[in-house]
Amino acid sequence: MCTTRNAVKFYANLGCSCSVQSVLVPTGHPFSFLTLSPGCVITQKEDIRQWELETASQVSSQVSQEPPVRLFVALFPYNPAAMSPNPETAAEELPFVPGQIIKVFGDKDDDGFYHGESGGLSGVVPSNMVSEIPVDDDYLKHQLMQQGFLPVDLTCTDDLVVRRMVAIFEYDPWESSPNMDSDAELAFRAGDIIYVFGEMDEDGFYYGDLHGLRGLVPSNYLEPLPWE
Repeated sequence: MCTTRNAVKFYANLGCSCSVQSVLVPTGHPFSFLTLSPGCVITQKEDIRQWELETASQVSSQVSQEPPVRLFVALFPYNPAAMSPNPETAAEELPFVPGQIIKVFGDKDDDGFYHGESGGLSGVVPSNMVSEIPVDDDYLKHQLMQQGFLPVDLTCTDDLVVRRMVAIFEYDPWESSPNMDSDAELAFRAGDIIYVFGEMDEDGFYYGDLHGLRGLVPSNYLEPLPWE
């Protein structure tokens, strides 16, 4: 809107009157345009060029000030109406379910909330209910947002670290497990991508997810697979 006001002022300086009209473009954002008074002729091209440069500078400044976009995964179910520590502002908070991917803008505020959006809704997000996905590539961010969900374990704590691993060997717990309780482990094939949660336990096992199945996976059968 500041560029529209500048245009009105600019044309007024040239002795022209104009009116501002707004329409909605397909993106849903208002777009303003000017209607000049009849008979108004613009002859000072250098002034027009100066106004164009000022407008471009303002747009560039606005873009550079946009907060960075980060992706988080929800660790727990969150219903603001029932769970919010601030009942009077619960309507401004974003509801989510475990595994839901949330696009977050900027850093958390003094109350420990991020501003984010997911599933077509936007609102504030409690930071202790989500964990950041360490990915910087814009294409991968887009792919993850299209996917919408990641597997998570509801028993994990709020300082959970989500890692992506690839199996470098086949593993059959009923044949290869060193543990008596092999039923708690996952079987997998070389090349399978496994999401692991938290740190490795004292026996060298992670807790992981493979195609919706969860269990223990031996760390020496896996290699880190960067999000990038």
